[in-house]
Amino acid sequence: MYKTTLFLVFLVFMPTIWGQETETEEKQLNIVYGANFTKNEEKYPGASIFSKDERQVQFEHQGADLWCDYAIFYQKENRLKAIGNIRLQQGDSIQMTSGNIDYDGKIKLAKSWETVVFTDGQFTLRTDTLYFDREKQESYYNSGGTVVDSANTLTSEIGRYFTIPKKMQFLDSVYIKNPEYTIESERLDYYEITKNAYMYGPSTITGEAYKIYCERGFYDTKIESGYGIKNTRIDYSNRIIEGDSLFFDKKTEFASATNNVVITDTINQGIIKAHYGEVWKLKDSLFATKRAVSISLVENDSLYMHGDTLMVTGKPEARILRAFRNAKFYKTDLSGKCDSIHFEERTGITQLITNPILWNGENQMTGDSIHLISDLETEKLDSLKVLNNAFIIALDTISNEGYNQAKGKDLFGKFIDNELKIIDLVKNTEVIYYLYNDDEELIGINKTICSAIRLLMANNDIEDITFFTNPDGDIFPETELPESSRKLRGFIWRGDERIRTKDAIFDEDDNNIELVIIQGINNPIDTDAEEEDRDTNEGDPINKIAPNTKATKPKKQNKAKK
Repeated sequence: MYKTTLFLVFLVFMPTIWGQETETEEKQLNIVYGANFTKNEEKYPGASIFSKDERQVQFEHQGADLWCDYAIFYQKENRLKAIGNIRLQQGDSIQMTSGNIDYDGKIKLAKSWETVVFTDGQFTLRTDTLYFDREKQESYYNSGGTVVDSANTLTSEIGRYFTIPKKMQFLDSVYIKNPEYTIESERLDYYEITKNAYMYGPSTITGEAYKIYCERGFYDTKIESGYGIKNTRIDYSNRIIEGDSLFFDKKTEFASATNNVVITDTINQGIIKAHYGEVWKLKDSLFATKRAVSISLVENDSLYMHGDTLMVTGKPEARILRAFRNAKFYKTDLSGKCDSIHFEERTGITQLITNPILWNGENQMTGDSIHLISDLETEKLDSLKVLNNAFIIALDTISNEGYNQAKGKDLFGKFIDNELKIIDLVKNTEVIYYLYNDDEELIGINKTICSAIRLLMANNDIEDITFFTNPDGDIFPETELPESSRKLRGFIWRGDERIRTKDAIFDEDDNNIELVIIQGINNPIDTDAEEEDRDTNEGDPINKIAPNTKATKPKKQNKAKK
């Protein structure tokens, strides 16, 4: 009877207690159910104290209701301390429970602590202390929190939730756990509806068969697809992909990279550099273009292979490398060029296809087709084949005028310790060779034809010649062999084309490629925010009056923009 009478008396005097202007009344905390009412001026001066009976104490403030076991209400300051089994409800979705709340009605700020649980029906946030700014419709914590939604579990030291765009911002030790992957980041923005994550600062995404690192990036956590645009790297099965901008999609098992691309084969220890590249994991293949070059190790020496386009296909033990259009290669003592190059890991054969030319030291070799064969066990160069119209030419380094020449139908070379030591020319062979004594005085010019010739090489220079099967020729004094007879039929000297450095495999177009501008290089392109802005501005009268004054919104896309 006492409780009921007290509550009725309180309701009678409420107009007097709250007798203020309408605007003030709208901002004032309202008591919906006070239950037991007391005062304790010594401990809580100026406060009204309410405690529950069969029902909890209930307050209302501008669209939000609060229930608790015990309330200390400062009417003049328009603030409230709530204790015990607290539940705060705003609208139909937002609900917060905790052990304690301090609520300031003037600025609509609630501080909750002790087992805080905040939810909007789509996610649940748990933390020790949470601030809920109802004026800005933002919630934030600074001492660690965990968010769980239908897709992910997110933890961080600092977090903020924006009610209107349904966006969360996490700082410091951010961690997302999903059955398929994890994300660690320094700062991450996460959208509740789309489940899109925007990463700012060092971030790592680890899936079952991939690992992504970036310092700026986007990730669609529903489909495991996204991009990185700063210091980005993907560890993708047996390949590492790096570039200024990287795109990744799990479903298609596809990754692409733009600008300053480096793709490393971790099994075969090969590297491909380019300004654009694609990797297809399911097909075990990659494509590279724009100053593309393959770099591999051959007996402690790097072999550089270039083409307008590079393609690598096949499993690690059976890789096939193709260089298309304007193909060139270089290593310290061997270089060449042709229309295309085909290398097969399983056979160890490198084919130079269409108009091939090979330089071994000062020796120029040409033919319809050239094959370089590696030893599969040692991975050293083993042998050389020049098939059809084989021709070898070297400038006479003493006179710097004449040319030593040998030709035949086919040429077969043998490498020893990665150096070309033996050259055999077979079928319809011919030779023109300048002979000198120990004082480097010209003895004469040897011009011979026979069935086969063997050249023994030392330091990439001819040391000895052996003729096989009825050689027919002679050594002519220089004065007796006219200039017109000092070149074999089919002679074409291409010394000015010789590739002498690893950078010479690139032509002027390769060196003047204009790199694409990576959009959002400082920050990921927040397509969710753009979508929100568009939806917000659709009803803006300014836009209706002058629609052309609004910037055109780019098409929404979830991969790195060029």
